[in-house]
Order: sequence, then C-alpha cells, then structure tokens
Amino acid sequence: MSSLPVTYADIIAARDRLDDPRVVKPTPTERSTSLGQMVEADVILKLEHLQWTGSFKTRGAYNKIVQDVDRGIDAFIAASAGNHAQGVALAATTCGADATIIMPENAPQAKIDATRGYGAEVQLVGKDFQAAMTHAQELVESTDAAFVHAYDDPDIIAGQGTLGLEMLEQVPDVDTVFVPIGGGGLISGIATAIKHDSPETRVIGVQAAGASTVHESLQKGIPVTLDSVSTIADGIATGGISEATLALIEEHVDTVVTVTDTQIADAIVVLMERAKQVVEGAGAAGVAAMLAGEIDVGGETVMPLLCGGNLDMTGLQTTLVHALTNRQQRIRIRVRINDRPGQMATLSGLIAEWGANIHSVRHDRSVADLEVGEAYLVFTVATAGADHAEAIVSGIADAGYRVSTE
Repeated sequence: MSSLPVTYADIIAARDRLDDPRVVKPTPTERSTSLGQMVEADVILKLEHLQWTGSFKTRGAYNKIVQDVDRGIDAFIAASAGNHAQGVALAATTCGADATIIMPENAPQAKIDATRGYGAEVQLVGKDFQAAMTHAQELVESTDAAFVHAYDDPDIIAGQGTLGLEMLEQVPDVDTVFVPIGGGGLISGIATAIKHDSPETRVIGVQAAGASTVHESLQKGIPVTLDSVSTIADGIATGGISEATLALIEEHVDTVVTVTDTQIADAIVVLMERAKQVVEGAGAAGVAAMLAGEIDVGGETVMPLLCGGNLDMTGLQTTLVHALTNRQQRIRIRVRINDRPGQMATLSGLIAEWGANIHSVRHDRSVADLEVGEAYLVFTVATAGADHAEAIVSGIADAGYRVSTE
C-alpha cells in the first residue's frame, strides 16, 4: 500500500546500497533435523547471528548512514541496548563518520565493549532503553549530529527488510517464518518483503512476555509504551513500538505471540545442544515460540530467524543455570543428619554411587526445626535429568535419611 511508511521498492533500493561486504554479508541457513523432529516439520534456521556485528542491525544502520553521509552529515547519535549500537558504530566508522551511542547502565558488558571496539563513543545512561532513548534525543538537540533510531525510521526498516529478501531467496518454499519483535523494525521490513514475493508465507512475530506491547497496541490502534520491562532478551526489550512499525505489523504480520524467559532460556540451550549455535535471548525467541506449540507448524517448512548472537558470559551462565535447574539437571538436595563426623562422606558416597557429580555442599545448622545435635547438609548436584534426580533422592531416602529437594 502506498500509504505505508516503507514499500517493497524501498527494500530493493536498500539492498542495492548494502554493497560493502565489510559491513553486511549474506548469512547462511541450516536445516535442523533435531528441531524438526520436535515439531514434526522441516526446520531451517536463518543464521543472522553470524552477521559481522552479531546481529541484523547493521543492515538498517548502514542503509541510513550511507545516505546521510552522502548528504554531508558526519556525526550520528543513537540509543541502544546493544545490537543497534554495534550496527551504528560499524556503519558510521566505515563511512568515515563519528558515532555516539547512549546505552542503558545495565547493558551487557560484551555489547558495550564491542560497540567501543567498532569505533563509537559510548555513554551509559539510565536503567533501561527508554531512559537511554530520552537522553539521546536530548543530546541530538544540542548538536549537529543526526539521530539514528533503532526502529522508527523508514531507512532502518527498509535495511532490515533486505533480510526478508535473503530468506526467501534461500528458501523459496518456506511456509512460516518466526521473527522476534522489539520495536518492530525488523519484522516490519521482513514482512513487507516476504508478503510482496510470497503472500502465502506466514509471518509470525514473537515478543518476550516481559516486554510485550504489540497485542495492546493493535487493540488500541496506537503504539503502547511500557514504563518498565523485564526479560533476559535485552535485544527485544525496547518496551514499545512506533506508529510506523505498528502500521506495517498490522498490514503484513499474520500473528504475534509471546514467550516467557523460561522458554527463551530453554531455547538457547536447545540451540547450543542440538544445532550447535550460540545465540542471545532475542535470537532464541523465534525458536522458543516454535517449540511452545501455540502455532501449528506440523508438516511445514519453517524458518526461525536467529537474529542475534551477542550473549555475554554472565548472561550465558545465568541462562544455563536456569535451564539446567528447570530440567532437573541441576538440583539442590537437603538432607537432615545427626551432626557427627563422617556424615558428609557417607552421603557423598551415596550420591557418587548414582553416578552424579557434586558441585557444592554446605552445612546448615541455624534452622528452627532442627533438634540439638542435628544439621542439614545441602548438596548442589549435577544429574542426567528428572529420572536420574528422582533416583538419587529415592536412594538417599532408602538409606534412612530424611531428604527433600529445594
């Protein structure tokens, strides 16, 4: 529709501009037999997390900045939780321009370091993306720099749309694509491209439950902004969409679903274990939605978009501990004992007999329900899963101990 802020022609023009392989490169696809068996479909992963900056963001940033530099602009300001920051930094540096990036104070350190590494000045402001955005817009008013919005800009959306062209070129018969949504720029561009060339292909948007705004925005007919967000998927934790992305989502996107942080964490681990791909929370959101089963993909050719791979080590550790605990591959066993020498050795031996590894152990004597001379031994144990965990606990109980899991 001509009234929409971005058209298919805009995306084709953007593709012609993305001609510098130092900034944007085609990313591969890979069939996942393991994931396909889980959902009874032909699952083909789009590996955009292997893009130069670890995400799709450089596509939109370069499409905008290269045009602005041609108009004589030589300095840019952006607000970002991390991935847009790196895209703007690389695009600006490649074009010979300066970039100042405002990031939330809680942005992952890996993304902060990478943004600086691409040549940008980084300022840490505020507790979330919205606070960083407000400061960035105020900074623009006092300088001659141009503002590079993460999603509310036709050039940004058109640049992201080149990914939709690439996905269809690689898998022309795809039935359903899963695309993460933060501010909506990515899905707006991708859906515009895909629906033009393959109207029958379903485009499914995925938001983190703790940062979901699209459903309410569609119901009210205006963009809704959250006062705060809470999700491990910082790449899609914008807390709002724009009028432009709302219009494009309403026109081109078939359905929008939400996923929990637990589902995202599980998807990160599944992708590592079964597809050998390391992605961040936003990058795993599409797979999380596919595995959740709310969208029936049985018998289809399905393409979840792995849009980002900038997962810092602290975040990875947190995710792994959560996922392993959820699977009962990491359990905490609490055993009531008579507090005398040898009890820890005896219980450690019992756990070892079941082939489990003890990560840590502590004595807990300051508990109100204990009798004089009693204590709790609390073991953190690595197991093979729920059945193994149950067998270990039953074995300790059969040995005469009062045992529970925490």
